[in-house]
Amino acid sequence: MSFKHYQRNYFMPPSPSYEWCKKEFITKAPIWCSVDLRDGNQALITPMSIEEKLEFFKLLVEIGFKQIEVGFPAASSLEFDFVRTLIEQDLIPDDVSIQILTQAREHIIKKSFEALKGCKNAIVHFYNSTSYAQRQQVFKKSKDEIKKIALEGAKLIKELARDTEGNFCFEYSPESFTGTEIDYALEVCDAIIDEFKPSKDKKLIINLPATVELSLPHVYASQIEYLSKHFKQREEVIISLHPHNDRGCAIAAAELGLLAGADRVEGTLFGNGERTGNVDIITLAMNLYTHGIDPRLDFSDLPRICELYEKVSKMRVYERQPYSGKLVFAAFSGSHQDAIAKGMAYHEEQRLETWSVPYLPLNPKHVGRVYESDVIRINSQSGKGGIAYILNSRFGANLPSHLREEFSYYIKEKSVQMQKELSADEIVAIFESDFVNVKAPLELLRFSFEETENLKVSLSVKFQGKTHELKGLGNGRLDAVSKALKSILDFDFDVLDYSEHALSQGSSSKAIAYVLIQSEQKNCFGAGIDTDIIAASILALITAINRTIIKDRK
Repeated sequence: MSFKHYQRNYFMPPSPSYEWCKKEFITKAPIWCSVDLRDGNQALITPMSIEEKLEFFKLLVEIGFKQIEVGFPAASSLEFDFVRTLIEQDLIPDDVSIQILTQAREHIIKKSFEALKGCKNAIVHFYNSTSYAQRQQVFKKSKDEIKKIALEGAKLIKELARDTEGNFCFEYSPESFTGTEIDYALEVCDAIIDEFKPSKDKKLIINLPATVELSLPHVYASQIEYLSKHFKQREEVIISLHPHNDRGCAIAAAELGLLAGADRVEGTLFGNGERTGNVDIITLAMNLYTHGIDPRLDFSDLPRICELYEKVSKMRVYERQPYSGKLVFAAFSGSHQDAIAKGMAYHEEQRLETWSVPYLPLNPKHVGRVYESDVIRINSQSGKGGIAYILNSRFGANLPSHLREEFSYYIKEKSVQMQKELSADEIVAIFESDFVNVKAPLELLRFSFEETENLKVSLSVKFQGKTHELKGLGNGRLDAVSKALKSILDFDFDVLDYSEHALSQGSSSKAIAYVLIQSEQKNCFGAGIDTDIIAASILALITAINRTIIKDRK
């Protein structure tokens, strides 16, 4: 690999700017601007239709975005028509501003204002590239000539805003900011500030994009801090971030940029965008949420948001996408499942108001996910804690510790045999079919007890196709039944453990019993369910016997 072909192409600030690193965390949500319908849309293999963009726009409004970049109206008739549709059909809420993007070029700016005519609240976002590489290679212009392009664009925008029906705010981006000398970026932005003369009632947005991510995140933060400290009229300027993800650090760059003084973030849902994408606003917002900060965006139903996004964009949300992916809460590891199950039980018992469950930085329910199918996932790597949790939450069975271990190994072996992850429904079905009220080769038909000096039982059972009438005496019911059954079995066994409880799911009158028997140093469990606890205990014993016979046959 020819690494010597490359060098660092970013520029550090003229003076050290590291006050941001003294801050521990972000204290409030920034102003959010979704650029899904422009930056995100232009990165799609098949851009969205007007109908799809309308559906996505409504979702963004529902989530809580107050600023939404809706397109580049001069780029195509579809982009232009979409802006007109929003305005003419009065689809923009009074508290939402739409944003359009335009180059600092006369004919494009004029077309953009045609599209915005009559808009209640619009942000006119104009840009020109200021980077060293583009000045040298693309435009072949000096610094003064590049600054002149920006100023001429600003003057035309001010003029057209006065003459066009609507309410307009303004945003300027020195495109490829991170590849621009920082003192020169300051010079250009200050010239734009002088031109617009913003006020506290009508602030100017200066957007500082990492159009291509060139550095470590702390460099971007230092660049932002320097400009935040040196801009003219800083109180009347909103500093906006627009990080791209070329180096995989867009989230970190945005968060450090906010610590460095930025007020606003432009990004997309799931980080869709040119090349490796934009910063993912969902991840940024949920990172705030998990620090106890209100993100002022509603992501309480992420599965529905994912579904709509995938439908209109034809893109796929990656399974490990933070907060949004289908597997981000999944625990396959046995030790992780056990810790999660115990942590959730502890939270419920203690009625804790704050979240600290091991391995889960967020309560999955808060983003529309469910524990049984999204968190505890069962495959050959899973442990007894997770499997037991599923049985308890879905079926109501609180397995004794010995049965948990036996059943977990049984389920893991099933997963290996089937070569797949097992769903909660499949686990419950296996438990019911293989561990509960097993009727072959021994089946209970009837029973009755008689109180004598010892307890006497009369049993009617079917064993290997034949009906048997049996009697037995014992110190207790299970002892009496065991002695009766041993008369037709070719092996001896001892009852080592017995427990029972009411089922927490389904009919409240049903009970479940568990019996552990030992035969020839081999232990085997069985469970029985019935409305009568005595019947449930006998069925559990017979199930344990049947499972012993089935094991021996194998």
